[in-house]
Parts: sequence; structure tokens; C-alpha cells
Amino acid sequence: MSAAIQADTHPFVRKIETVALFDLSLAEREALSTLPVQVTRFDAHQDVVKEFDRPTRCFAVLSGLAATYKTTPEGRRQVMAYHVPGDVPDFQSLHLEVLDFSISAVTDLSIGFVPHGALRTMFEDHPRLAGAFWRTTLIEGSLAREWALNNSRREAYPRMAHLFCELMVRLDAVGLVQEDSFALPLTQYELGDALGITSVHVNRVLKELRDSGLITLSGGRLTVHDVAALRTVAEFDPTYLHLRRNDSRR
Repeated sequence: MSAAIQADTHPFVRKIETVALFDLSLAEREALSTLPVQVTRFDAHQDVVKEFDRPTRCFAVLSGLAATYKTTPEGRRQVMAYHVPGDVPDFQSLHLEVLDFSISAVTDLSIGFVPHGALRTMFEDHPRLAGAFWRTTLIEGSLAREWALNNSRREAYPRMAHLFCELMVRLDAVGLVQEDSFALPLTQYELGDALGITSVHVNRVLKELRDSGLITLSGGRLTVHDVAALRTVAEFDPTYLHLRRNDSRR
């Protein structure tokens, strides 16, 4: 099924507007919003692409949450990144023939597949968009560096606070945060996979964050009660996200 999504709400448009170093022209907005998109839905925990796949198309997250992950030969899983609506998690498949990671649906997920050929044609017609998409890939590298620092050098308490701050800023950039609250339907086991700690340890840290009055995580929704204090605990500086339009408080 192909989908025509209005330019003012199209996740590609919203995403590029948050990172591009220029204002999109009407023609560029139209080019993004009229890409041939094959909408597909995945159930939570279902793989979208797998390590060693050779994709002929990229996909954008339209709704829900996805995760890039790798596993050890023994089957231990490490989440490398989360992906919010507007992200194109496998854009590098346009230039790398074989994937070296897997991407799964964390929640029920709606994605839009776009053929590589359509993207190449758009980039030829609109060179600034090629630069903007390249910038999103560079930002993914910045996120990877921050995740490596977070998971290797911060204790579990600020480590979890940092993850929550990052997701809040990224979801806010695409309009999915309301009054410092957003959907976060992650299990303690899944948080452990992202933070490199056990689910028992996750439970203890969540309790500490709640008891400190910083957050409430209930019913798959995270509410931050003191944004500034949570950012202080996390040593969180959003510079690495390289968002062009970003509320300074967040």
C-alpha cells in the first residue's frame, strides 16, 4: 500500500526541518512528501531488517519506536540506538551493501519503505536534500559516541537519566511530548538491554529516580517532574543531537 502524506505532517519533512541548516523550499518539501512510500506495520518485537541483509530500500519510522541492536554469539542483546518518528535508521544501506546490525520494532510500528532508486533520483534533483540526509547520518554517529560514553563511564543512575533526557528531546522535536510527558512503553528488560545493566538493577534505579521526585514511569508513559534537575543528574547537554530547532529548556 502506498501512502500520500501531507507535507506539513510528513515525518521526512519534520525530521529534515529539525536538522537541516537551511529552510526547506516548497519544491524540497514536495519532493520529500511525495516519495513513493510503501507503508508496512510491524508488531512489537518483530524484526524489520536483520544483520547481513542486503536491502534495496530504506525505511522511515512513521509511528512507534524502533531499536537498532546487535547480539553476541551467545545471544546476548545490546541496543545501540532508539529511533523515533522521522528517523531513517538504515539510510546507510543506500551506500553499504550489507547491514551489520538488526532493527526491531520496540512497540507496534508503522514504517515507510522507500526504494533506493527513488532516493537517488530525489538527491540528484535536490542536492541540498542529499546534504541534509548525510547530516542525519553524521548525527547518528554523534549519538553512537554519546551512547558509548554514557554506557561505559556513567553510573546506572545518571545513565538512565541521560537516556530519558535524550528521548524527551528527540520526541519533543517531532511533537510527541506534551507537558513533559511522553509514551515510553519499555519493559525493565528492554531498558537493561539499552543501558547494559540487569533488569533487577533497572528496577532499583527507576525506584531511585521516582523517590527523588524526578520522574514517574507508569502505564507505558514517562512523566518528568523536574526537567532541569533530571538534566543535571544526567550531565545532559543536547549539543550532540545537533537539532536546529530546539527549546533551550529542553
